[in-house]
Amino acid sequence: MQPVNIRSFKQRLRHRKKAFKKFLGHIEKKPPKNLDAMAEEIDKEVWREVDCLTCANCCKKMSPTFTTKDIKRIADHFEIKPSEFKDKWLYFDEEDGDWMNKQQPCQFLDLQTNMCSIYEVRPADCAGFPHLTKKKMVDYIHVHQQNIEYCPATFKMVEKMIDRVKLEKKK
Repeated sequence: MQPVNIRSFKQRLRHRKKAFKKFLGHIEKKPPKNLDAMAEEIDKEVWREVDCLTCANCCKKMSPTFTTKDIKRIADHFEIKPSEFKDKWLYFDEEDGDWMNKQQPCQFLDLQTNMCSIYEVRPADCAGFPHLTKKKMVDYIHVHQQNIEYCPATFKMVEKMIDRVKLEKKK
């Protein structure tokens, strides 16, 4: 497993973002029959190649949404009230109706190690990120279109998916 080179990732993203988003849009409208199985297969390959602890770009550039359950669980972890937790670390996004981090990078990210200080009780959104193998992949295409800009694992998944779809068409 190679460490993630953010500079190289950003460069590749600049060159391929438009094509990747177009490909995902096409897949969303006309998914291959075996899309979910393909995603499962690719997921295993991606995680043999990408080490999140050498990246943590998601924690540095994005904010998870915090559910009521997340807020209660994390507040309990800190032995404070959910309202205190929200006041200290979150804001309410009126447009989306979500609780989000007040700051970036995430206040729970240790920038020296790229490790989460609340990993055991982290938000469900973090635990599931980057959502590569959600059932019914086609329902998460819009999420992948966003995540390719931040997540080398998502980028690699789309890269591999493009190659697989091309191979399938040749058969």
